[in-house]
Amino acid sequence: MAIKIIDHGTPDYEKMVGLRYDILRKPLSLSFSPEDLERDKQDVLIGAFDEDRILACCILTRYDEERCKLRQMAVHKSQQGKGVGGQLLYFAENVARHKGYQKIVMHARKTAVGFYEKLGYGVKGNEFEEVTIPHFLMEKTLI
Repeated sequence: MAIKIIDHGTPDYEKMVGLRYDILRKPLSLSFSPEDLERDKQDVLIGAFDEDRILACCILTRYDEERCKLRQMAVHKSQQGKGVGGQLLYFAENVARHKGYQKIVMHARKTAVGFYEKLGYGVKGNEFEEVTIPHFLMEKTLI
């Protein structure tokens, strides 16, 4: 497995959008707007690949000078529970550190909170609804 930064608009980016749609949007009957995909241009796009096949992906978005936001974390159903998500997140954390961020924040789906807690993230605040499902604000200090 190779984990790498993806350039917007490339074939790898298209694979990433497809995985994000299949795992995160389609089950909720949601789609991406052109504005959603345009916003990706400003972000760090990360993917895990087995040759040309995308296994997992995530995005890092600048939140402020000290924090970035992890979003759109998706792992192919065939790869869930195999450590791929953890490896992808470890890579993303190193990218964030390299860019000078001290913390990663995210809006984690309630069903994924346990996964993130195992990797050192903590819940900050109460449950809230986003994209029609329960979420929690989570955070990890990278120092």
